[in-house]
Amino acid sequence: MRIAQVAPLIESVPPKHYGGTERIVAYLTEELVRLGHKVTLFASGDWVTSAELVPVCRRSFRQNKRATDYLSREVLLMDHVMERAGEFDVIHFHTGCLHYLIARHLTVPHVTTLHGRLDTTELLRLYERFREMPMVSISNSQRTPWPCANWQATIYHGLPKDLFRFHSEPGEYLAFLGRASPEKRVDRAIEIAKRVGMPLKIAAKVDRADRRYFKQDIEPLLNDPHIEWLGEISDKDKDEFLGNAYALLFPIDWPEPFGLVMIESMACGTPVIAYECGSVPEVMEDGVTGFIVRDVDGAVKGVNQIREVSRSRCREVFEKRFVAERMASDYVEVYQRLMDNDVERTRTNMSTPSRALVSA
Repeated sequence: MRIAQVAPLIESVPPKHYGGTERIVAYLTEELVRLGHKVTLFASGDWVTSAELVPVCRRSFRQNKRATDYLSREVLLMDHVMERAGEFDVIHFHTGCLHYLIARHLTVPHVTTLHGRLDTTELLRLYERFREMPMVSISNSQRTPWPCANWQATIYHGLPKDLFRFHSEPGEYLAFLGRASPEKRVDRAIEIAKRVGMPLKIAAKVDRADRRYFKQDIEPLLNDPHIEWLGEISDKDKDEFLGNAYALLFPIDWPEPFGLVMIESMACGTPVIAYECGSVPEVMEDGVTGFIVRDVDGAVKGVNQIREVSRSRCREVFEKRFVAERMASDYVEVYQRLMDNDVERTRTNMSTPSRALVSA
């Protein structure tokens, strides 16, 4: 199968620090190549990949300090895709919605994976306008604002099986990994750690848009000897950070589309205490891979009971449900169905007499 993967241009791969969407595109691309497919990746030139790389720009937006106009890069990206579209059996977009303008004119089967939240008024208006676009959700919860879209499947994220090592013994600290933003609720994690009297290590990115929030709401809470702020950490540091934790705190306050850190933690064998929002009940198995809670009291109870959760069972669930091989196989099924539907439409169009011939 000749497959095009169209990636965002924001992060390089492997990302130096943050970059959940880019990581998933990378894992999917590598697994598709391993399965024997011919994969072409449209991305920035600093991606490391075994697929054919079409470098739209030399460096990713985040790694190029002189870059100021992301939109112009996206336009170039779409032009490169259009230029080579006829070479592929299917085109897979991971680029939000900008490509919708060209996708209507593609004669090649295509699909879009939406990696973010869909519950804003602006997005709903947009998706209503382009409701025919074939799309894949990363959780069933993500679909909630727009259930009548042209959904092809829900495909959960997957990681390479050997990306993280299994850590059989728990450490003595709680962990928080993600963004320091209002919806991720680092403040809740700090409160939970203080309530149970355990150290908390925070590995978090502060986006430009969240700097004021961080300065005003989070930084004052870090003045505690039991709270350790690490900032962003690299992929190679994640294994030790998550694997040596007693538990991962995921106290979110928003409709999380997936929550990659939950399965990264499971891969290490570290159980998760997560708030019941968005995709959490789909990804987590309450009492098996950790606990699903609704408030700080529930989270405190979960920490106190976390030794009841088997770390080896967390790893088993990861290997069964959230590996890249399963993710790639699920996408191949979608690609094949889209290709089969395209062939069927072509046959139907060829066998249907034109209106001119009928009237004659």
